[in-house]
Amino acid sequence: MIKNGIDVSEWQGDIDWKRVKTDFAIIRAGYGRFSSQADDKFSANYTGCTEAKIPCGAYWFSYAKSSDDAKREAEACLEVIRGKRFEYPIFYDVEDSRILALGKTAVSSIIRTFIGTLEAAGYFVGLYMSADAFTEYTEDDIRRRYALWIADYSRKPDIGTGYGMWQRSSTGKISGISGNVDLDEAYEDYPKIIREAGLNGFTKEETPKHKLSVIIDGKTIIKDYEF
Repeated sequence: MIKNGIDVSEWQGDIDWKRVKTDFAIIRAGYGRFSSQADDKFSANYTGCTEAKIPCGAYWFSYAKSSDDAKREAEACLEVIRGKRFEYPIFYDVEDSRILALGKTAVSSIIRTFIGTLEAAGYFVGLYMSADAFTEYTEDDIRRRYALWIADYSRKPDIGTGYGMWQRSSTGKISGISGNVDLDEAYEDYPKIIREAGLNGFTKEETPKHKLSVIIDGKTIIKDYEF
């Protein structure tokens, strides 16, 4: 299963979501350590996706220089996305060169802190990085543990592990959006996973119960069964 999607931010300006044809969209919620740094178009893009019935996720751009910074970024992100529902993960966007310059151990600690904070709050969280940065600056547990959205515009990523999404272009053209837009592919059924787990603002779906009549020794016995 491959779903074709886009990711957008305030840099795409005003989007006519009624004209947008896409399987999903990842919208920037904001950046940095303060909720006041919410993306200027986040609310409009979220409303547009919802009204157009386009499944969406979100991402938060990081400038964290320490785990403490990452904790504050996570708290700011939670404040911005509170009360909204997302069928796709909330991604932590780690690409700023000042973060990567800290080295693999520090980068991995920053990632764990942000993602762990959002997971504790009931969100399905993933990591966005370029293929090269991911390969060089993350420790092994990061590679195994988290949902991954990997950017590589030259070829399909080969990062030595599986990933759920690929950002394949930054120069896409989509009706309803002026200028270029990032194009993505998703390989996991994130809406199903998230809804069934009751994450990202959804209530966990209970397995439906069915009544079944069974006759034993001439008596009718009615029981609830899950199937």
